[in-house]
Amino acid sequence: MSDAMSPIQNSIKRCGLPASALLRKYDYEGAYTDCYVTEVAISTSIAQFIEAFYTTRLFHLERLILKWLVAKPSSDADVGRLARAETNSFAAWSVEDRASDQLLLCDILHRTRSWLMVAPIENSTGSRLYFGSAIVPPRSTSGKAGLGFPFNALLGFHKLYSRGLLRAARSRLG
Repeated sequence: MSDAMSPIQNSIKRCGLPASALLRKYDYEGAYTDCYVTEVAISTSIAQFIEAFYTTRLFHLERLILKWLVAKPSSDADVGRLARAETNSFAAWSVEDRASDQLLLCDILHRTRSWLMVAPIENSTGSRLYFGSAIVPPRSTSGKAGLGFPFNALLGFHKLYSRGLLRAARSRLG
């Protein structure tokens, strides 16, 4: 691929998890997982992606909801500390795992995971940006795992919201 970007540069595509994805362990464990990808024409670090993603206007709404519903306020300065690996918590999440190119967060209930990853685009100055989620099903009294009606009812919104978050982060990065 040359410096010209691929067709997904201006779109958000659902894709399989990359082989090295920290989120992959939940895919193996039978949790719901998803993965979305887009591209930017510049070289981007995971710290830049984290900061762009969690400081978008769209994500500010989620942060406001978390502040009021679960008393977990956060600021753009908190996002900066998370991006620079100076803290292992942010709003309603804690760092579950981190690598030089990705971040995996776990929510306070240990039910959902949020994952970001950056990869260079071969033969280009651009970067591929990944965002994914995992939803871990609770165990029922019978020992069977299931996500249930609330999850299924909100899945369409989750998919739209995931694409919107990644689109907003891509816009911030250029």
